[in-house]
Amino acid sequence: MPDASASGVRIEYDDRGSGEPALLLLTGWCSSRARWARFADVAGSRRRVLGFDWRGHGGSERDVGDFGLDELVADALAVVEASGAEAVVPCAASHSGWVAIELRRRLGARVPKLVHADWMLAVPSDRYMAVIRQLDSDDWAAARNLLFEIWAAGEDTPWLREVIGVMDQQGEDMWRRGGRVIEASYVENESPLFTFSRLEPPVPVLHVYGQPQDPDYLALQRRFAAQHEWFHVRKIDAKTHFAMLEDPGGLADTVEAFVSEAGR
Repeated sequence: MPDASASGVRIEYDDRGSGEPALLLLTGWCSSRARWARFADVAGSRRRVLGFDWRGHGGSERDVGDFGLDELVADALAVVEASGAEAVVPCAASHSGWVAIELRRRLGARVPKLVHADWMLAVPSDRYMAVIRQLDSDDWAAARNLLFEIWAAGEDTPWLREVIGVMDQQGEDMWRRGGRVIEASYVENESPLFTFSRLEPPVPVLHVYGQPQDPDYLALQRRFAAQHEWFHVRKIDAKTHFAMLEDPGGLADTVEAFVSEAGR
């Protein structure tokens, strides 16, 4: 298993397939790269796919002390450097999207497009932020369990039990850290849509998601797309928060079409 070094911290990664730009798979807080495994099996037959675990997660170095967004960016940059990839398209699950945006800022044209899956792109509601803040409190476990319930949407499959089981293994420190970093990102940036609009030059962005089912959320994104030709949204027929696991083939087809189409 190859690994990279982010200022001395060992980051374990997978490297499969061929053809660039490579897809750089980013997981959310408390997940492992197994969250993208079903997608990577399909996408890796078409182009190069790089998947890795953040520090403190999965197969990467675990005893690393406190860290935040800057360190996650460093982990991703270390994998890009170690792999020798010239160009990458970050495919970001949920709040790892903030890392993807920063990779575009740091690497410029080497990140020609961004793909986001299952992310809250709008200004978050007070109710949403209340749950995020609760993660960084003594009542963190109740907030985590509520998120598990929302994300599962009543489904019960082996892959869903596995991905939530991995997240359940992370303890209080990591969940509270995730809540802190997520809240700070929204406070600083307002919303991902607003942040996308401030990137210069603009970069093509695709958002693919199953949750939430709220038609107003989709309508908001479509209005944004009508005003910004570089933004694209695809609502797939999925119930859970894990589009890459629930419909890996459909998501891989959508991502490949987006990445391979010139100028989209």
